[in-house]
Amino acid sequence: MSNYKTVFFILGILQIILGLSMIFPIITQFIFEELDSSFISSSIITIIFGTLFLLSNLENDKKLNLQNAFLLTSLSWVSVALFGSLPFVFSDLNLSFTDSFFESMSGITTTGSTIITDLNSAPKAILIWRAILQWLGGIGIIIMAITLMPIMNVGGMQLLKVSSSDASEKILPKTKEITVRIIIIYLVLTFLCAFFYKIFGMKFFDSLTHSMTTIATGGFSNYNNSIGHFNNFNIEITSMIFIILGSIPFIAYIKYLSGKKNIFYTDIQIKSFIKIIFFSILILFIYLTLFNKSFSTVSLRSVSFNVISILTGTGYVTTNFDSWGNFPLVYFLFLMFIGGCAGSTTCGIKIFRVQILYLFLKNQLKKIIYPRGIFVIKYDNSNVNDKFMASIISFIYLYIIIFFIIAALLSLSGLDFTTSISGAATSISNVGPGLGDLIGPNGNFSQLPDFSKWILSLGMILGRLELFAILVLFLPSFWQK
Repeated sequence: MSNYKTVFFILGILQIILGLSMIFPIITQFIFEELDSSFISSSIITIIFGTLFLLSNLENDKKLNLQNAFLLTSLSWVSVALFGSLPFVFSDLNLSFTDSFFESMSGITTTGSTIITDLNSAPKAILIWRAILQWLGGIGIIIMAITLMPIMNVGGMQLLKVSSSDASEKILPKTKEITVRIIIIYLVLTFLCAFFYKIFGMKFFDSLTHSMTTIATGGFSNYNNSIGHFNNFNIEITSMIFIILGSIPFIAYIKYLSGKKNIFYTDIQIKSFIKIIFFSILILFIYLTLFNKSFSTVSLRSVSFNVISILTGTGYVTTNFDSWGNFPLVYFLFLMFIGGCAGSTTCGIKIFRVQILYLFLKNQLKKIIYPRGIFVIKYDNSNVNDKFMASIISFIYLYIIIFFIIAALLSLSGLDFTTSISGAATSISNVGPGLGDLIGPNGNFSQLPDFSKWILSLGMILGRLELFAILVLFLPSFWQK
């Protein structure tokens, strides 16, 4: 029988951290003279519950076995989304619990979908809280992707395994050093992004909040028109650069600091990621040029920004790409599924899975041509065994099945085809804006039925936690270990 004390002890720590993080919105309320009790009440409630969890689960020998790792991964995100919704519930925005939970889940999973209809006039404390949620979600998923998910063998994430130790033994001591390094790198990138946003024209508050949601590839903005509000080329260039920096494996930064200076040129994921960006921009630019029959009416700047934003799941927008025609919309839907690199703040299927699936299909074609041939799949100079290949294929298969289930459930709630399909894609891929008039670049999710919002919230956490980390909890055999 598993001992869950360590799980609930860590949950208590996370809730205390979340409660203490509400100090920043409280300070913001004082600065902008928007004083109310929403964040003070939320902070007290969250810290009290966190302290109770912590004190009631004290234990000298803290261990996380495989079962506990799955449970911790799921409960941590659900609990943070739940307590993170309290400021929205208590705010003057008059949000229901469903809307508040949706906004909080969208934040912590770095999805970027919003139900707030007028961001331009929203309280500054709420705006910075949304940014903090995404920032915490970004750093949280990096740490989990590099430390816990490889040990859990979730969807091929063992690719990022940094230790060959037995998964049933202690996990916590092995994560401390790498966690500290990741946090330092994440902080440095955030401050650099804020610095450049500030010198290129953003106000201090905007530069701070947007830097947090940029490096987290979350996409929450302080304005209805997102980054397009600033209409500033330098700001958009800065955003694109730091979105890309947040979308590459953070383990690459650690390797670089450890002496492997050529890692950014040799990493197979990073190279493919850059190629996808380049060719996607080229394809859409050529299409839009032919469609508009004029170079002067096509903005390479707009195409580049939106391709990078959609591919990485950031969800910032600078223009209404709904007006670009049908092909760009289908292509953006395709990019939503791909996502960025494993071990980064991005979501989606991930570059490495697409690469390995391609190698597998290529191998199968060779076997048809040469039935007696023996072909070994290699990825980044390492053999891909059958167990690893099975985890990749099963993840992609399940990803597609869940996408269609979410789309079907959304259509049952009365949504049209485009909204249902793009809503399912944007939730499971954690992108942010969907397609169409309702949830497209110029819309938001406020008009959706409550049933749809709960389905989308479920899709967000499934996509953020690589599907299996959630679904395995529903197997009776999981609890019998």
